[in-house]
Amino acid sequence: MAAPVLAQDSVQEKYVPTIWIDPDGCEHWVMDDGVEGYMDARQTRDGRPVCHRDVCGVIPTDQLFATDKSAITGSGRKYLENFFRTAQARSFIITGHTDSRASDEYNMSLSKRRATTVAGVAEGVGASVLAVNWYGERMPRATNATTKGMAENRRVEIICVK
Repeated sequence: MAAPVLAQDSVQEKYVPTIWIDPDGCEHWVMDDGVEGYMDARQTRDGRPVCHRDVCGVIPTDQLFATDKSAITGSGRKYLENFFRTAQARSFIITGHTDSRASDEYNMSLSKRRATTVAGVAEGVGASVLAVNWYGERMPRATNATTKGMAENRRVEIICVK
């Protein structure tokens, strides 16, 4: 069945009902009229939605990639293949992150390339990848003012959707 087409001031707009899972693991829906909501109406006591977020893997990118590269190492590939084969998940959301040493634009590009590479490994072993997201330096786990903190920020997170 075709999606409805609505005319407004002689401009036609096509609305398509949609369901998606965002980077924090929450399922959303949107209806034809633009109304949006969460798939699960449950909330925590402080009013946050209950989502399907289960970060089942945080891998330092230093273990998977050479500095400033997005080609995965042989040992990194073996580790990830085993991870995706054995993880008990319906699908995965892969997110890439960097430290803040380069420009925001460069870091966004690098984190995208790395997340896409990890997603390719998952798909190569038959795992379902729901989404690939990249945040560059925008979602740090630690301070970028120290070497240790920067190392924690260079990571790929794998969210298991169960």
